[in-house]
Amino acid sequence: RVSLVESGGGSVRAGGSLRLSCSVSGATVADICMAWFRQAPGKEREAVATINGRRNRYYTGFVDGRFTISRDSAKNMIFLQMNSLKPEDTAIYYCAARLSTWCRTGVTDFSDWGQGTQVTVSS
Repeated sequence: RVSLVESGGGSVRAGGSLRLSCSVSGATVADICMAWFRQAPGKEREAVATINGRRNRYYTGFVDGRFTISRDSAKNMIFLQMNSLKPEDTAIYYCAARLSTWCRTGVTDFSDWGQGTQVTVSS
């Protein structure tokens, strides 16, 4: 079974930055699709960004150039660098794994999830 552990969440003011990390065991990040999702209170979980085995990246429209997904294959980790944060970015952020080279963006397309890390952005 794949184990995912997120870290790096916290509270920042609008315009600030955070870097989320996800440590992966039980799968090789260079071989599969990895993603960051988020879920705000009262809202559905939504994809933020994905990265596949070929380092092809996808970002949901609201990212608008502010976030960057990356991976460190040697450490078997993925990251989400978030800049220019807005209050509407406040949510629990989840790392997710899809055991395929090809990425999708639906919640049900991912088989393994981390416990989530809280990101709070104040105005």
